[in-house]
Amino acid sequence: MLFDVDGTLITTGGAGRKAIVRSFEKAFGQEGITLPFSFAGMTDRLIVRKGLEALGLSAQEAAIDQVLEDYLETLADEVERAERYFVHPGMLAALEALKDRPGVALGLGTGNLEAGARIKLERVQLNHYFSFGGFGCDAEDRNALILEGAWRGAKLLERSLKACRVVIIGDTPRDVEAARFVGGECIAVATGGATWEELEQTRPDWLFENLEADGALEALLG
Repeated sequence: MLFDVDGTLITTGGAGRKAIVRSFEKAFGQEGITLPFSFAGMTDRLIVRKGLEALGLSAQEAAIDQVLEDYLETLADEVERAERYFVHPGMLAALEALKDRPGVALGLGTGNLEAGARIKLERVQLNHYFSFGGFGCDAEDRNALILEGAWRGAKLLERSLKACRVVIIGDTPRDVEAARFVGGECIAVATGGATWEELEQTRPDWLFENLEADGALEALLG
C-alpha cells in the first residue's frame, strides 16, 4: 500500500509551498515571487520546472537541482513554524490496523523528495510506519515513481508485483491515474488537493471524505 503525503496523510499549513517559494527567492535573489499554479499531485521536481518556466527562466537541470537543494534546507524551518499542521482523520487508526498485518507492506507514494517527505512526517511522528516508498527523487513523472514504490513493496514481501494487491491512497486525480497505470486500486480521500466532485469524475475504486468514513478501513483491509 502506498500513501500520498500532502493532503492525504497530513496537512502542513502550506509549509511545502512556502519553502519552495523561499528557495526560488534565495536562488535568484528576488523577493515576492509567486508561482501561479496548484502543486497538488505534482512532484517536487516538476513543480520547480514549471516554476522556472512561469518566471520566464531556463529550466535547466542544474537550476532545478539548486532550487531543490535550497528547498530542503528551508523546508524544516517552515514545517517547524507552521501553525495548521495535523494528521487527517482516520489515518492513525488505519496505519495501526495495517502495520503488523501479514502480507502488507506500508509505503509512501509521493511527489515529495524522500528527504522532504521525511521532514514533513517527522513533526507528526509517522515516519516509523513507512520503510519504503516511491518518491519525487525517483522520477519526475508521478506514474513512474508510483510504479517504483510498488516494485519496492513487492520486493519487500518477496512476491512478484503481479501477485500483489497494489493500493494507492491519495487525494488528487493524479493518484487515481497512477493507480491505473500500475494496475492497482485507488482509495481516494477528499481531504486535500481536489474536491469530491473532481475525484468522483476520475472514478476511483473507493471515494471517502476521509478514512474515518464508513467502509474506509474495510476497503483498505480488502
